[in-house]
Amino acid sequence: MSTQIQIILISLLLLTGCSGAIPKLGIDNGQLIPCSSKPNCVNSQAIDEKHYIEPIVTSETSSEVKKHIVEILNKFRNTTIMVTDNNYIRAEFTSTVFHFVDDVEFYFPDTESKEMIIYARSASRIGYSDFGVNRERIEKIRSKLKIISKEKID
Repeated sequence: MSTQIQIILISLLLLTGCSGAIPKLGIDNGQLIPCSSKPNCVNSQAIDEKHYIEPIVTSETSSEVKKHIVEILNKFRNTTIMVTDNNYIRAEFTSTVFHFVDDVEFYFPDTESKEMIIYARSASRIGYSDFGVNRERIEKIRSKLKIISKEKID
């Protein structure tokens, strides 16, 4: 076997174990953990444009929307829900080929308003760029929630 093919195979073998260590996640003083400076994360509580994504706003109750988010997450391939608390959900999305892990979080702060605001964060554990995958994922979840809410009204 040629040296180039051996190097490629060894590189691929090493990359398949790249799930990365679990970073600090969760809620700290009413805030999801901020994104690092890398462009592989979105956070609806971010103050910079590069990482900011709109929070999810709904008129449903916290328990209703949490139930819907869990249902949506369970329909994604290679997804494991790791935490479901009163005001927080965390899931891990694992890529099919290289087993890269992205952490996705939803925070449901208490509110007196009729509208429920859900803050979302999605970040890759390793690498520099995610090619927009985390932003696309949150937008897909937002779209699916809108469909469920609309069906509930109809």
